[in-house]
Amino acid sequence: MTQLLGPRVNVPLNIADGLRVSTFRTPNKLAVVQGEKRFTFRQVNDRANQVGHAVRGLGLQQGDRIGVVLANIPEYIEIAFGLARAGFVIVPISYRLVGPEIAYHLNDSGALACIYAEDYDGAIEIARAEAKEVRHWVRIGERSVPGTLPYEDLLAAAASTDTYVPVDETTPFCIYYTSGTTGQPKGAVVSHRSRSLTFFAMAAEFGCYSPDDIALGTAPIYHGAGMAWSLATVYFGGTLSVMKQFRPEELLQRIAAEGITNAFMVPTMFHAIFSLPEATRTKYDLSRFRVWMSNAAALPQATKEQILGAWPHTRLFELYGSTEGGIVTSLRPEDQLRKIQCVGHPFPLTEIILLDDDGNEVGVNTVGELFSRSPYLFNGYHNRPEETAAGFHGEFFSAGDLAVRDEEGYFYIVDRKKDMVVSGGTNIYPREIEEVLFRHPKIADVAVIGVPDPYWGEALKAIVVLRPGEQATEEEIIAFTEGKLAGFKKPKSVAFIDELPRNSAQKVLKRQLREQFKN
Repeated sequence: MTQLLGPRVNVPLNIADGLRVSTFRTPNKLAVVQGEKRFTFRQVNDRANQVGHAVRGLGLQQGDRIGVVLANIPEYIEIAFGLARAGFVIVPISYRLVGPEIAYHLNDSGALACIYAEDYDGAIEIARAEAKEVRHWVRIGERSVPGTLPYEDLLAAAASTDTYVPVDETTPFCIYYTSGTTGQPKGAVVSHRSRSLTFFAMAAEFGCYSPDDIALGTAPIYHGAGMAWSLATVYFGGTLSVMKQFRPEELLQRIAAEGITNAFMVPTMFHAIFSLPEATRTKYDLSRFRVWMSNAAALPQATKEQILGAWPHTRLFELYGSTEGGIVTSLRPEDQLRKIQCVGHPFPLTEIILLDDDGNEVGVNTVGELFSRSPYLFNGYHNRPEETAAGFHGEFFSAGDLAVRDEEGYFYIVDRKKDMVVSGGTNIYPREIEEVLFRHPKIADVAVIGVPDPYWGEALKAIVVLRPGEQATEEEIIAFTEGKLAGFKKPKSVAFIDELPRNSAQKVLKRQLREQFKN
């Protein structure tokens, strides 16, 4: 029997630990950059400590929730690490929301303070009238506003020494609000353990989170994926270059000029890049770039082929996951053109089962609802035990997506359970039809929905966004599917609009489209 030499000690994981250690290793190395704003690891670490001390100085206690309404700016990184280190729970809120929506997130989470930027004064003024429980409004900006606390003044008055607050790893790091595609947003509580282990799995799977890597922060940090990809870079000692707002040519220019090695993207970003004139897209040298990672929505196979055709030296990962389940699957670079419309194998330490409506596991090549179990699962929805329980089958959670598994153990997302169309008693999965229509040379974006039909129950309707300067008819779009789809899968009608409605995670709001085109 092994004799222990001393007491057994389990050191809990804390999101801020990565910043602390990276600062010890390379204090003078650049950690976060955005234009002329350039912060070393020592500076980010010191300012994170000041954030923690400053918030504690307001009389708030460990475990209290702090709302944050910011765009992608360097301060977001120090705030996230600083709140985590001091044991506070960050509640990221989209800066695109209006006042009542911001107030909803603050009230629902029970936030006692809110940190925001001067750009959102108008929305915050309205939110302040409705978020009665918020005691402190901390404002990042040049001028002072009555009733608010200047962010830089608070930091200047706070100590830069490490807070070293003991934080249990299973306690909340963050409350991310779900996209609200199926109703009022719910707060998904994510622990320090969940997010820290996600970082380690990302480093192992993608191979681009070393101290030598420079990541481009493209996705909104207020979103679960955007924050994870941004913080993971600094966590492991790499450099994060933050984009305040996505612009396709600026992205290419910054990759070339700053030696960027990796970027997390959503499909609409790739679509915007390939909408640029070829002469614009090809004038930038991306030879030092290594890894693309795509998530949040399905990446059309045609777009994958464009990416690998334009930059054959790069590696592309497509991921499937959810705010609640974390990263669930990963399609690795070697399989991108071999496994069509596939989301890959289970992510490290992730188990997946596919269940029918009776809760029984389905076999190979049979559609079932996807449930996953991993160390990355959320703690549950904030103050919603019944809705939390409804998402679980034992220890396995489902975000409501339907999938199939092939003979090699690869998974294919068929569609969201709520987006499945039943026409003439037959189940039809819109994603399959969208993949075909994405190959039409005139189509920039497309969503397929079911609309009421007196004969079929539901009929398929394609909602199409054309490329700039293009024109097309309904007949032309439907004819394009001839020989590519079975007759019952062909759209019965087509509508043309300027832009598909999307939520903050860039997922198409099909519920809104179904309401718009129900007549």
